[in-house]
Amino acid sequence: MDRVEIVIIRDGKRQKAKLLCNSKNLSITFIMEDGYQKLYSGSDFYECLGRIRQEHFDIAFLCKGAKINVHPSSMSSQMTLGVKAYELSLGKHALRSDVVNIFDYEDSNLTNDPEEQKAFFMRWIESDILED
Repeated sequence: MDRVEIVIIRDGKRQKAKLLCNSKNLSITFIMEDGYQKLYSGSDFYECLGRIRQEHFDIAFLCKGAKINVHPSSMSSQMTLGVKAYELSLGKHALRSDVVNIFDYEDSNLTNDPEEQKAFFMRWIESDILED
C-alpha cells in the first residue's frame, strides 16, 4: 500500500491529508489530521480521488487530480491505475510532456466536481486541434 500526503484547505486552514492507496483493491483511504478516515473505491485512483473530493465539497484539495483540465487517458488509467493523467489544453494534442501525477501539488483552476472535469474533457475532445 502506497502512502501519499497532499495539502488541503479546510475551514480556511492549510493542513495535510494522507491517502493510503491500495492497488489490489483499487481504493484510497482518506485520512485527515483530526483522525477522520474513510475508504473510497473506484475503477482507478483518479476516480477514487474524485469520489473523495465530491463528498468533501467544503475542502479544497491542492493537487493536480483536482484541476479542471486534468484527465487520464484509457491507457494511462490502465497502466498507472489512474495515478498519471494529462493536463489538457483546448485546441492542442496531449503530449507526453503533459502527463502529471494526480497527487502533485496544484493550487489553480481546482474543482471538487468530477463532472466538471468530464465536461472539460469532452470540450477538449471536440476542440479544433491546431497542427504545429
